[in-house]
Amino acid sequence: MKGVNALRAADVVVVPVMAAPDGTDGGEPGRAEATVSHYVPAEKVVRVVFALNERSDRARREAAWDAAGQRVAELLQAHGSVAFATIGDPNVYSTFTYLAQTIAELVPGVTVETVPGITAMQDLAARSGAVLTEGTEPLTLVPVTAGSAVLKEALAGPGTVVAYKFGRQAAEVAQALRETGRLGGAVWGSALGLPEESVRPAAELDGTPLPYLSTLIAPPRRDDGRGGKL
Repeated sequence: MKGVNALRAADVVVVPVMAAPDGTDGGEPGRAEATVSHYVPAEKVVRVVFALNERSDRARREAAWDAAGQRVAELLQAHGSVAFATIGDPNVYSTFTYLAQTIAELVPGVTVETVPGITAMQDLAARSGAVLTEGTEPLTLVPVTAGSAVLKEALAGPGTVVAYKFGRQAAEVAQALRETGRLGGAVWGSALGLPEESVRPAAELDGTPLPYLSTLIAPPRRDDGRGGKL
């Protein structure tokens, strides 16, 4: 409710749009825009292009951040308050953090406030019944875009391991789960909350590539009974 109230109170709501190959608005509404449209009128929404899918060309990615920051800075000069909508939590692998850094440099004295969101791991845990942590267990979050070796290292350790963005490396992830004995209790999900939502046991992973925004939860073995990890 705090997030909805902030969106409604803002003069303008900025939503990120994936850039086309030529750097312009690709035209397709993102998930943040689709969500915001349920709560604020369309005339308050401003689409700003980000290189959300750019991973190899750092210069192009940073140029997109600069352009987006400049656009939002212009909006701040014209309006009393500007909101930026993002899926998940604004401080967990979010485009918002890069925008906030840019705005702080372009608009000295600007006040940036964040409203906490619900992460994909919380959403998947709720939908699947997986328990993220018990007692003194640690929780490790790994973006598989960092490489499957990073995931294997985490799976070899204690506590629950959550893997983000693993869809394109589903085969390597399944193999890592098997090698570390974590396959049995693990679960994965994609498109959470959308009509095409899929929540399934990781044991059913067959190596077929999955949607990019797929999340995996691999809990540790818990053989100590109720409260055994306290």
